[in-house]
Amino acid sequence: MTAPTLTATVPREQSSRRAAWRAYRALTARDLHVLRRNLPVLLVQVGLQPLLFTFAFAYVMPSIGSGLGGATSFSTILLPGLIASTLTLQSIMSVTGPLAAELGPGREITDRALAPLPVWALGLQKITSSAVFGLVSSSAAVPIVWLVHAPGAAPRAQVDNWPLLVVTLVLSALLASTIGLLLGTAIDASAFGALLGLLLAAATMLGCVYYPWSALDPIGWVQVLTLADPLVYMSEGLRANLTPATGHMPTWAYLTALTVGTAALGWLALRRFTRRVQT
Repeated sequence: MTAPTLTATVPREQSSRRAAWRAYRALTARDLHVLRRNLPVLLVQVGLQPLLFTFAFAYVMPSIGSGLGGATSFSTILLPGLIASTLTLQSIMSVTGPLAAELGPGREITDRALAPLPVWALGLQKITSSAVFGLVSSSAAVPIVWLVHAPGAAPRAQVDNWPLLVVTLVLSALLASTIGLLLGTAIDASAFGALLGLLLAAATMLGCVYYPWSALDPIGWVQVLTLADPLVYMSEGLRANLTPATGHMPTWAYLTALTVGTAALGWLALRRFTRRVQT
């Protein structure tokens, strides 16, 4: 390489490095600008889950400690709630995630719409398939709670009415899948992960997963607040059928909520699904 060629190459390399550094700073500045603009939403997303955990375990649990019953192991209280939360999470996720993608810019849902079925029937098929998926997935929670516990703290389950237990499980799975279909038609695919995570965290912390609904009597305003959470009725229905000694919501109350909730939200979800597919 001659001297003039070498002289020309060095400034070119320096210029390339300066351009790369400017691009790096510009991209970083842009990301920081987006972060600053979205900071309030980000703080809510980051702070809500710790707030809910603190509320549940540092406020609710100490307040109702006397209502849990010293002779009842925590694994017994947790068993129905964990089944309900697992069923809910898997039923919702199995329909909401794929549906949000299918209704996205690619409009993959149009391929399903070519099937010889009414559009509402396609939505109903998604609900039933997701309900089955949730039921199968929730069965994994039973051996986990049964095997993982402190010595002498095994859960004590008692099933006196198997048909009622089956009805409660099926209604819970259908309600969760219906909520999943509704969320899938309402949540944009780009915001799916963050928003769904917040909703599920809130539902779990206030869904009587870690404590019976009847134990909330000492803090009545929380007991009333939890009635807006569908997971409460699933947890209490399973608690009534699996661990009735822990105290639970009346049978007529949780069955009515599960039945009416599934019918009402199902109608709304199928209506929104039909609109989204046809537009």
